[in-house]
Amino acid sequence: MTPAPGPQFRVRLATTEADLRAAQRLRYRVFVEELGGDGPMVDHDARLERDRFDAFFDHLLLVDEAKNAAVVGVYRLLRDDQADRAGQFYSEGEYDIGVLRGTGRRLLELGRSCLDAEYRGGAGMYHLWSGLADYVKTHGIEILFGVASFHGTDPHALAQPLSLLHHRHLAPAPLRVRARAEHFQPMDLIPDAALDRRAAMLQVPPLIKAYLRLGGYVGEGAFVDHAFNTTDICLVMDTARMTEKQKSFYSNKVTA
Repeated sequence: MTPAPGPQFRVRLATTEADLRAAQRLRYRVFVEELGGDGPMVDHDARLERDRFDAFFDHLLLVDEAKNAAVVGVYRLLRDDQADRAGQFYSEGEYDIGVLRGTGRRLLELGRSCLDAEYRGGAGMYHLWSGLADYVKTHGIEILFGVASFHGTDPHALAQPLSLLHHRHLAPAPLRVRARAEHFQPMDLIPDAALDRRAAMLQVPPLIKAYLRLGGYVGEGAFVDHAFNTTDICLVMDTARMTEKQKSFYSNKVTA
């Protein structure tokens, strides 16, 4: 029997309404059906995870040409000029990012990153990052940021990983965004000396670990998103602070 062909990946930006709907359907499968999220604009009948910001973001798509160009991965990308048209960055509903805006540097917000379950643990995410690296270069982006999530809304169940991130990966002051005061959730729940670092890191989602390996930092404080059934942190990456090794890993072109 001839084995089924492997994935044939291509990364591109969404250009049509059909592209956007395909991205929203994938997001629904991951964020709503798998993780139990919801929101005021989620369309359960059409199985679309969406919000008001979708119209302003660029949507980076990972497609598998071996499956009729099915959309199997997505990333939302919002440049500072697009955020001006939207009225704000998505993250500003949860975090004060004044320190980033005050730098005067080109900003890019990342969000809604996900892969179809069949493509996790393989090369799919690296292809998305390769496309993201091209986008960053094309637009002269200097600082990347965005919220990333832990599943669940009980900070005490996440005390080990939240505390580890706070003690070991807190952003330097010039980049230290902060959860808004009205819903600020402290992350330093366990003293550094009392942490079980191995157990804590096992609870950190793979995407957050990857950002940390690339030289990313976390902002101060978490945001508990009950509607989306997550506990959010804000990650920040300054391309000027990335080492040459990190830059090489980030921009590496992965072939299928």
